[in-house]
Amino acid sequence: MNNDQSLQSASQQIARAQDNKGLRPSIAGFFDEATNTVSYVVHDPKTSEAAIIDSVLDFEAASGRTSNGSADRIVEYVTSNNLKVTWLIETHAHADHISAAPYLQTKLGGKLAIGREIIRVQEVFGKLFNAGTDFERDGSQFDKLFDDGETFSLGELEGIALHVPGHTPADMAFIIGDAAFVGDTIFMPDFGTARADFPGGDAHQLFRSIRRLLSLPDDTRLFLCHDYKAPGRDEYAWETTVKQQREENVHVKDGVTEDDFVTMRTTRDKGLDMPKLIMPSVQVNIRGGRLPEPEDNGVSYIKIPVNAV
Repeated sequence: MNNDQSLQSASQQIARAQDNKGLRPSIAGFFDEATNTVSYVVHDPKTSEAAIIDSVLDFEAASGRTSNGSADRIVEYVTSNNLKVTWLIETHAHADHISAAPYLQTKLGGKLAIGREIIRVQEVFGKLFNAGTDFERDGSQFDKLFDDGETFSLGELEGIALHVPGHTPADMAFIIGDAAFVGDTIFMPDFGTARADFPGGDAHQLFRSIRRLLSLPDDTRLFLCHDYKAPGRDEYAWETTVKQQREENVHVKDGVTEDDFVTMRTTRDKGLDMPKLIMPSVQVNIRGGRLPEPEDNGVSYIKIPVNAV
């Protein structure tokens, strides 16, 4: 990691924010128990500029109906606090929930952003769902594709994106001030780490990505995309620190080797069921949260490939 310039830049940004409270964001988490997902509204207290990270569109699989209850909680929070949304950020193309970013964009504005490697994910799943030539596999469904180490601003706050593949090829951690939003790379220390068996996933990459994140300053605040309440814990939780993860994470704390992790992760993943909403979620999320184009009867359809996954 010594020559990792992007990581060094992120660490320096975090140190500046830790030294100066004016460079730290205000953060509100919104937990969706149906999908165990945490969405965040992050804002600069000085300018009220805000980012919404990993939003959720409510989806009833049995009926195929969508609704906006989870997203409207965010709309109410943003409007009641007089925030100005400038970014709608996805840490990756989620397989367990549908993004509400397009709905929120119509209500609140902001640029829709994701990591540049979404193009790889679009290619893989475009083939799986036989999306055809009308489905562009160039990331054009998003307003901004972030590269590793690319910086951005949220009002007067500094931001930087780090590529952390392994769960999927496109996973990004977005660091705003001293807070890192790490998507599905890692969970609370008592629950461990994300799976790596989706198409394009790689347990070796995931280990290296996590160790990269855990090379950030000890007091870096880590905000997670999911929580499932580990056995023995009664409450949901989604905030931790680099130090806590290094000392306590049951899968990847200090002293765990890459080979040990890959053996554990591969064995564990073989026993996991696919996420309940993976088929609708991936099809919609590779389109930036937009439903497939309606067919000639005006209805959008979700495909389910049979015996293909």
